[in-house]
Amino acid sequence: MIDLFEKCAKPSLAAEAKRLGIYPYFHALESKQDVEVIMEGKRRIMLGSNNYLGLTTHPEVIEAGLNRNQFESTMMKILRYRLKTVGKFRVYCTQSTFYMEPEEEDVDMDLAFDRVSKVFGLASLSRAVVCDKDFDTICQTAEEYLGASLHGIRTFKVEARRSDKSYPMTSPELMRELGAYLLGQHNYLKVDVHNPQFKVIVEIRDYGAYIHGPKVPGEGGLPVGTSGRALNMLSGGIDSPVAAYRMAKRGLALDHIHFASPPYTSERAKLKVKALAQLTSIYTGSSNLFVVPYTKPQEYIRDNAPDVLFTVLMRRSMMRIANVIAKRQGCEALVTGESLAQVASQTVKALQCTDAAQDLPILRPLIGMDKTEIVETARHINTFETSILPYEDCCTIFTPPHPKIRPELAEILEAEAAMPGLAALEAEAAENAERIRIRITDQVEFEG
Repeated sequence: MIDLFEKCAKPSLAAEAKRLGIYPYFHALESKQDVEVIMEGKRRIMLGSNNYLGLTTHPEVIEAGLNRNQFESTMMKILRYRLKTVGKFRVYCTQSTFYMEPEEEDVDMDLAFDRVSKVFGLASLSRAVVCDKDFDTICQTAEEYLGASLHGIRTFKVEARRSDKSYPMTSPELMRELGAYLLGQHNYLKVDVHNPQFKVIVEIRDYGAYIHGPKVPGEGGLPVGTSGRALNMLSGGIDSPVAAYRMAKRGLALDHIHFASPPYTSERAKLKVKALAQLTSIYTGSSNLFVVPYTKPQEYIRDNAPDVLFTVLMRRSMMRIANVIAKRQGCEALVTGESLAQVASQTVKALQCTDAAQDLPILRPLIGMDKTEIVETARHINTFETSILPYEDCCTIFTPPHPKIRPELAEILEAEAAMPGLAALEAEAAENAERIRIRITDQVEFEG
């Protein structure tokens, strides 16, 4: 009989298999990793593959994997920028989980958490404390850090993860023993592994134990900048900041454009729009705000076009100017806050005429939303109270009493043909647009 420990210390089976030529490992593959591979010029079944569905070599799956690295890299840049004015943080990513660790003692963690909570691309967030991996220390720290949160609830559970596999306790053991300790401290609690009111999460890593607080839902979506760049039509109303928020949530980086018509619109109206851009930047990131002097084109349309077509003609004019500035900025689309049939210029016929004025895609994230839904989102992003301040924007001046709600493109083109001077005025307005840099770290100073 062979001693078991001797057999383990002096393995011979692998060497014998190699000698017989039946040891399959480390043979070079002559094809990509798959359920079937080419090895030594022959097709062979790869029994060691986990590619059960044969999808790991699918082009779309490979592309998604490449995008993941891009998303994570972009996310870390965004997080570092959001935290730059809060304090010094170490930001890193492990297994699609982002960690932000303060490197200074006096960091305002409440402010840091608030800043990060408004970053698109994070499904959830939680605060955590780090302690030694000694079990007694873990118990004591969990009670000190989360004990107050356990008051007033009835059920809880402990979840544990071990990235440090050398830790002497298994994950189930850690969950059981820590759960027993907390039950001893809070005898009114019960364990509910299926639907607990509170979760205590412990993560054992190489250099310490992380004890997590409750998870808070994040904004979700995609990191800003991973889906390209667009120019948002920022009017000063309720809708356009919400449109910016929703498109940024899908990964679009945004600049803004606003049309001002002094003296019909005031300096206060301009400051209001700047404040909206700053409030929106908390979610969308820093941006440029282009303020276009639109008085001359608007007066020209008023004086030379039929009243019933004024609104659509003005929207087309604005789209042409926005198109010029968007392309100058490298933007790939325009964004508007239009909602179907909300006003005369937002009927299907009117939108068709508007779209035909320029060649960039027009994204309308609010097109199927009603006003109640839009207002709810505006309150969520803290733009509603500013949006309803009573300062005129250029879209509300010269409005005809009975605009045509189903204009035909042919009559719109005919009306524009009768205004040969409009193109030059639009070019002048685009050239004289004021560029204002909106930074996420700016403070909103505007008050109504």
